[in-house]
Amino acid sequence: MLKYFSADWIFPVNLPPIKNGVIAVNSHGEIENILTNADAQKLNLEIEKHMGAIVPGFINTHCHLELSHMQGQIPEKTGLVEFVQQIIKSRQANAEEINRAMEKADQQMFNHGIVAVGDISNQIVSKGIKQQSKIYYHTFVEAMGFNPKRANAIMDFALGIKNEFSPLPASVVPHAPYSVSQELFALINEEAEKNDSLISIHNQETVNENLFFENKTGGFLELYKFLGLNISFFEPSGKTSLQTWLTYIKRQKTLLVHNTVSSKADLEFAKQNHADLYWCLCPQANLYIENTLPNVDLLMEEKVKITLGTDSLASNHQLNILSEMKTLQTHKKVSFEKLLQWATINGAEFLNLDHQFGTIEVGKKPGLNLIQLSEEFLIKSDEVVKLF
Repeated sequence: MLKYFSADWIFPVNLPPIKNGVIAVNSHGEIENILTNADAQKLNLEIEKHMGAIVPGFINTHCHLELSHMQGQIPEKTGLVEFVQQIIKSRQANAEEINRAMEKADQQMFNHGIVAVGDISNQIVSKGIKQQSKIYYHTFVEAMGFNPKRANAIMDFALGIKNEFSPLPASVVPHAPYSVSQELFALINEEAEKNDSLISIHNQETVNENLFFENKTGGFLELYKFLGLNISFFEPSGKTSLQTWLTYIKRQKTLLVHNTVSSKADLEFAKQNHADLYWCLCPQANLYIENTLPNVDLLMEEKVKITLGTDSLASNHQLNILSEMKTLQTHKKVSFEKLLQWATINGAEFLNLDHQFGTIEVGKKPGLNLIQLSEEFLIKSDEVVKLF
């Protein structure tokens, strides 16, 4: 039996918005038809009508579900170096507390209309939640180790966690340029090419990252001291972080996360050296940690593929992609239709889920979210009503 949903606007994403359009959905959540108001009236259908706009389910390409128990524990605007130290000091908790927080966060994302998540994991604790979730998860198992002599042992450990996540989709990925040796990058790249895996990496989240690679200065020196790491072996490249590490990942589909201080030269270098990059923005986490935002105008000018993420509840007050969209619309004046593309089809394409999610199209099961927009298509609130 079909259900028919209508709203002031339908945003299919792959087509222009349809005023007072009607969507036919079967009992499995699959789109059977998309009608104009005039065509629907001719058929004398029983239609569930709503005020607002109907959009596809949202894709969260960057989250840390296993840090959900840390909500509110780290002060805002500390800067990344201090934030990382606080994560290391405070992430331990009892298993019941961690599990309860993950369950709550997973439900929160579902309630906010998120249908798929690219989730960072350093351990196996989130597997049970993901297996039971109504959300699709791809787990990015982070490999971390800046000492080149430890590369093989670290990779073996990460592969062990990845294998434990089976049969759920997972891949081994580098944490960040400043925490992964060139030797470990090579092992990650080899594994990714062998299995045609997705790559995700935290990229250029702070000026300190570039300073470290350009001339071995900046706040990361304090981080290594805090960690008790001897980095005397490291020689700066004289180039930015991105221009140093990107050539280590040859051709796999790669998500660059945060990109807070990526420059025009970085973007040009990236386009010249890698054909399949996606650029994930987590604006509320950027404001929480560094109190700044990426150069979104530059990213749009360079026509890179942008996706959206929430980061973790350690660096955000909620896991809500519509709220991230609203932040970018408020601070960067990005059009709603552009933001919706970033929040849906771009993320679905990165996660290889565009056959099911990302657009309201016949044959897909994208999920349907009802949101509230002004007449100028400004996001009025971050409240989401799941219709299907």
